[in-house]
Amino acid sequence: MSAGEQLLLAFEHQAASGLEDFMPAVSNRDALAWLGRWPAWPAPALVLHGPPGCGKSHLARIWAARAGARRLEPAALPAADALPRAAVLDPAEPIADEVALLQVYNRLAEQGGHLLLTARRPVAAWTIGLPDLASRLRAAPAVALGPPDDDLLAALLLKLFDDRQLDVSEGVIGYLVRHMERSFAAARTVVEALDAHSLQQQRPVTVALARAVLAAHNGQQS
Repeated sequence: MSAGEQLLLAFEHQAASGLEDFMPAVSNRDALAWLGRWPAWPAPALVLHGPPGCGKSHLARIWAARAGARRLEPAALPAADALPRAAVLDPAEPIADEVALLQVYNRLAEQGGHLLLTARRPVAAWTIGLPDLASRLRAAPAVALGPPDDDLLAALLLKLFDDRQLDVSEGVIGYLVRHMERSFAAARTVVEALDAHSLQQQRPVTVALARAVLAAHNGQQS
């Protein structure tokens, strides 16, 4: 059994407490494996980076539950002596207080703790003025998450429709996968819109309705 599968099994009970089921895929496989290796990380910190909606925060919540980690507020980092042995900074970039973050990092490193950071961009692209902080964060393992592939996006759409007790055909799912933005956030937005239109118009979710909703959504973004 892989580290990622072990991590998923360890959190199956969390679904009942409101944590969504996490869907493993090629786009998040490396990140899931890294979280499964904890606490045997080679450095005090791990950075997850990727576009909005790729699952960074979801993974951070999963790890926080397993590690008993405290979620830190980026703009109000706690005093170093008040830290637990594990912490999450989501999002970590832009850095609100470099001195405070360096103190958090050093304190966790001294006590054998760990810090999980999330960001849209890799650390090399961050603006960091403190050389000591820059060197520590750039030395931390970093894992990129990508947008969902076809299979993951289809599975996510099916789950979101099922959560709303909407019965949709394979044709609808296939149309959405081919034409919608490839992100978790977009999937939730599209399903919410289809649910609302279906209720308003008292009609099932069809390919025609999906086409109209996507056209309206794309028009709003342009």
